[in-house]
Amino acid sequence: MRTAAWAVGLAVLLAASVVTAVAIGPAGLSPADVWASVLAHLGIGEPTLSPLRDGIVWQLRMPRVLTAAAVGAGLALCGAVMQALTRNPLADPYLLGLSSGASVGAVIVIVLGAGLVLPFAAFAGALVALVATLALANAAGPLSPTRTVLAGLAVSAVFGAITSLVIFWSATGDSYREILNWLLGSLAGTDWSSVAIAGGAVVVIGVPLLTSATTLDAFAFGDTAAAALGVHVGRTRALLLTGTALLTGALVAVSGSIGFVGLVLPHAVRLIVGSRHRALLPLSALAGAIFLVWADTGARTLFDPRELPVGILTALIGGPVFAVLMLRNRRLT
Repeated sequence: MRTAAWAVGLAVLLAASVVTAVAIGPAGLSPADVWASVLAHLGIGEPTLSPLRDGIVWQLRMPRVLTAAAVGAGLALCGAVMQALTRNPLADPYLLGLSSGASVGAVIVIVLGAGLVLPFAAFAGALVALVATLALANAAGPLSPTRTVLAGLAVSAVFGAITSLVIFWSATGDSYREILNWLLGSLAGTDWSSVAIAGGAVVVIGVPLLTSATTLDAFAFGDTAAAALGVHVGRTRALLLTGTALLTGALVAVSGSIGFVGLVLPHAVRLIVGSRHRALLPLSALAGAIFLVWADTGARTLFDPRELPVGILTALIGGPVFAVLMLRNRRLT
């Protein structure tokens, strides 16, 4: 009952956040204007806004806010799953080198001037990093949390070096700014195709991950306990890691590298509803969506007319939380 109440409350807060965030900006729109535009495009009621103001709502801000919500939900969900699978409280979706792999793909196409295929290149880079991480972890022995994390760190270091080499060797002029913007994470320039990619990935991959709550509860007691409860440990861990990696790759492809959402939000939700994944997974997704909607709204409005990459704001919030978690972990050990 308590979980259902939190879920309903967060869902209502997310809907209110989306409408309010779309209204915020220099155009002077109100939530009523946003609703009028949305209802008109859904075929309910007559258009009441001018074409310019309707375009600001429907073509510019609404796709951006919805993409932020989908990316935040997906990253937070992946973080909660990965922290359970690796039994590492500091795990987040980039632990397997996915961000570094996606960065290599994105930077290469930006340098080549083929920006139209950037989402596909970033996704492909994330997949290559995933395959490299799992192959390295398997080569070192049975797939365990420790081997997976260490393999991810090694792959991340290699791909990070490749990204630096490509930038040092080839980037010139405006490509430096574009590359920096992508590496810091940004939702500027997102459109309805971004909503389709991020939202579709959350539905197709995220919903099945939500059904793994009981399995993740078993992993929380260790591999031996999970096996005793009937879980095929190695196969299940590989399957869930692959799901989180594919979801992360799709999200990174449209938003760039946005850190700390998957690290911070599951911990915040865990403090409220405990560690049972049946509650933790959906509430983390809702909280992540709300968090990134407001973080992106702050990134585009706080220093108007300049716009910050949203990854800077998430890092400013997530960095101190990460430090607190490290200090807390040291006391426990």
